[in-house]
Amino acid sequence: MNFEFSDEQRALRDQARKFLADRGALDRARQVLEGGASFDRGLWREMAEMGWPGTAVPEPDGGAGFGYLELCVIAEELGRTLAPTPFASSVYLFTEAVLLHGSPAQRRRLLPALASGETIGCLALAEGPRPPTPDGLTTRMRDGRVSGVKVPVPDGDVAGEAVVAAADDAAGGVTLCLVDLTGPGVRREAVATVDPSRPHARVQLEAAPAEPLGAPGQGWALLERLLDRAAVLLAFEQVGGAEAALHMARDYALGRFAFGRPIGSFQAIKHKLADVYVAVELARSNAYYGAWALSTGAPELPVAAAVARVSASEAFAHAARENVQTHGGMGFTWEFDCHLYYRRAELLGLQLGSVRRWKEALIARVEAARAAS
Repeated sequence: MNFEFSDEQRALRDQARKFLADRGALDRARQVLEGGASFDRGLWREMAEMGWPGTAVPEPDGGAGFGYLELCVIAEELGRTLAPTPFASSVYLFTEAVLLHGSPAQRRRLLPALASGETIGCLALAEGPRPPTPDGLTTRMRDGRVSGVKVPVPDGDVAGEAVVAAADDAAGGVTLCLVDLTGPGVRREAVATVDPSRPHARVQLEAAPAEPLGAPGQGWALLERLLDRAAVLLAFEQVGGAEAALHMARDYALGRFAFGRPIGSFQAIKHKLADVYVAVELARSNAYYGAWALSTGAPELPVAAAVARVSASEAFAHAARENVQTHGGMGFTWEFDCHLYYRRAELLGLQLGSVRRWKEALIARVEAARAAS
């Protein structure tokens, strides 16, 4: 197996990196954090003009028709610059849910608008701080309408459409359903998180019109498949953020002098940054394995996704913490960008479920694979 990207994919990476650098994506993340906007609409519009939201959407459905490897390349660059857009929610989760489980009519209605960036989607799963379970959902679907409260919903205050996980009394089990967040029976309010450059919302549904996405009653299995695929894509964002934090710490250590020497020459700093480097490269390796499994539809995807998710979450958290520590007292100040990466690392570490949840899933999947062999 060759886990290296092709020349064309590396060219796409370079183009994406240059575009985001030229647009000052990191500065825009700070502007969103300090201002009142939920995300940078100008940056989102330009990304849509380049076709990024439709990277993995087939051409007949209005997309660019590339593939998941190209989407992984873009995800890593978005993570490197902390781009303040709803890309993850709309592309990794909502668009992917429609691609996987949408009917022909749903695909025709939604995919072209999603690929063009005209429509923003999100996934409404959580119902509070406790991890969601198929038996614990209080949101219910009855007679084509859904009622309940979802919180926090990433990008729930800016999205126009949502995939909602709801208990289905008629079908039994859980059903994924599509809800128009601008329609009747929907109330939204922003909620505060550690990273305001990625908005979250409380979404209250009161008999909101809904249509099933995929087979009714089979939503939990469909959801797990969706989360595995999103975990690989989000892992690339985390690897990009982790590497950027590592480079920020390295550059500061080489330019900051103490006792007549760069602080990077002291073993205490060397060893810290070496440990971060090892963690980032391990995460990258696992993310590449996940990308291979995702792009080929390999049966190893559930295990590969869990491994990528765990290692990328831990690497980003470690890199963000050590970046702050390497900068010393100044690393804690608002003026330095260290806290932007720390905020994003903490947020992404919980977005698809905690690291603990993914470790438990990994153990269960490996044991199941051994039992089946």
